[in-house]
Amino acid sequence: MKYRTFLPICAYFFLFATALHPGQTISTQPVIASGPSTGPTVIVIGFVGGFIKDDDPVHGEVQLAARLRKECAAGVNVETFENHRAVNAHRRILELLDTDHNGTLTVEEKQNARIILYGHSWGTSESITLARMLEKDGIPVLLTVQVDSIAKRKMNDTIIPANVAQAANSYQSHGLLHGDHDIRAADPARTRIIGNFEFDYETSSLRCPQYPWYDHIFVNSHTQIECDPVVWKQVEDLIRANLPPLPAPSAIADAPPSS
Repeated sequence: MKYRTFLPICAYFFLFATALHPGQTISTQPVIASGPSTGPTVIVIGFVGGFIKDDDPVHGEVQLAARLRKECAAGVNVETFENHRAVNAHRRILELLDTDHNGTLTVEEKQNARIILYGHSWGTSESITLARMLEKDGIPVLLTVQVDSIAKRKMNDTIIPANVAQAANSYQSHGLLHGDHDIRAADPARTRIIGNFEFDYETSSLRCPQYPWYDHIFVNSHTQIECDPVVWKQVEDLIRANLPPLPAPSAIADAPPSS
């Protein structure tokens, strides 16, 4: 029976158990790097999978957010959320877009939005749900990136809403949990599908030592795609292609000292 219509009880157990990963906490509060702003604020929202915490550093979603916070230019706001927090993420986006702080978004504030959404497993399902919420608001999304997307009950994460300009999907096809093979645009004239990229771990020696033993036994390929640095390099490259460039070192050196 397909996962999209019914999630076996044991799968719920293993998704829930990922919440028990130990590890040092990484702050999920937005940190804006120093340097001159080159345009409207870019908002990058990542959703973690399973029942894990949004600051668990074991997971690729959180690691990527930490790198972007540290290295990106000013005007890039990066935050991570748990995959049942689309409402919170939506509220945060509206707050960031409301540049005049009057509690209402103008047409200009909406159209100035530069939003990127990404996630793994249930986190990708939540990211597409958030994109649909933004579509109802008339707010565009620059990019969605899905990694081994697992749809939640009564949710469809294969049809990308028309307010999304670009979308990419990475997946693997083996084991109890495996991602969507084919994402499609609700309106191909408005959304470019960058690609559906398959990763195969059937004979892979990739190890994820920080993950618990039961992940390796029951959802090994789903775990491997999440800890695969090649996958997250691809996600990061796609995101960075839509971010303002870092200022040149000479420009930083020549900048007048702050008073």
